[in-house]
Amino acid sequence: MTRSLFGRLALYLTAIVIAIYSAFPVYWMIVSSTRAPQAMFSSTSLWPGPLTSEYYSNLLELTDYPTQFMNSLTVALVTVVVTMFFSVIIAYAVTRQRIRGKKVIVASMLYAYMFPPLLIAIPMYTFFTRIGLGDTLTSLVAAHLTMTLPLGVWFLWGFFKNMPFELEEAAMVDGCTRLGAFLRVVLPLSLPGLLTVAIFSFLLSWTDYTFALIMIGSDANKTVPVGLASMIGSFDLRWGEIMAGSTLIALPLFGAFALLSQYFIQGMSAGAVKG
Repeated sequence: MTRSLFGRLALYLTAIVIAIYSAFPVYWMIVSSTRAPQAMFSSTSLWPGPLTSEYYSNLLELTDYPTQFMNSLTVALVTVVVTMFFSVIIAYAVTRQRIRGKKVIVASMLYAYMFPPLLIAIPMYTFFTRIGLGDTLTSLVAAHLTMTLPLGVWFLWGFFKNMPFELEEAAMVDGCTRLGAFLRVVLPLSLPGLLTVAIFSFLLSWTDYTFALIMIGSDANKTVPVGLASMIGSFDLRWGEIMAGSTLIALPLFGAFALLSQYFIQGMSAGAVKG
């Protein structure tokens, strides 16, 4: 009994320490974005105050942050939609159709995902420039797909592989076509996996800096990570505005995880299978 109680206390204490360690940078970012300018560098208190909204006002009124925010949102949403569409088709095909070398296909896609973004970004930038898509959000979406699509296919492949084919056969016996069985049976049961892929795709696209830095050159097409980085100058470092902008970047992620955390956990556990 004593050993069991001690083990539980040690486990809880370790979990609390890890949680505080992980959450403190986010907490400090939010506190710094609301702290008055005179207390930004002079106060080391962990408690917020005196409070101000000056940094947010400056960010939204005096910079291109609203445009950059919409650019990031557009790129991330389009990336999610395209990733979901092709990931579902490819993953379902390699699990339900007799395709020679399908494991090699899926493994090669995952291998491509392992390349560093910088190694892929430069050749892609040259290619898009030659075909007239340089410095466009379209080229940035295509670049993000090199990260999100292999991950989505690999994850859904394991998810569909564990789904019994008898469920689709039963639907087809009841009169559904193959497409009808897929839409009415497979997709609803795959909701946790689909949401997990969508969250990962949005996260990778929303927080990307490397591809956006190389692909985008004009101020009108910059995304939020690149726009915030451009605020760091040689003689002017606007930490308050940077913290405010970082907080606004994190808000959509917090909202997504808060609303979809249950499905996200289910999808992670269901998709973590041996290939």
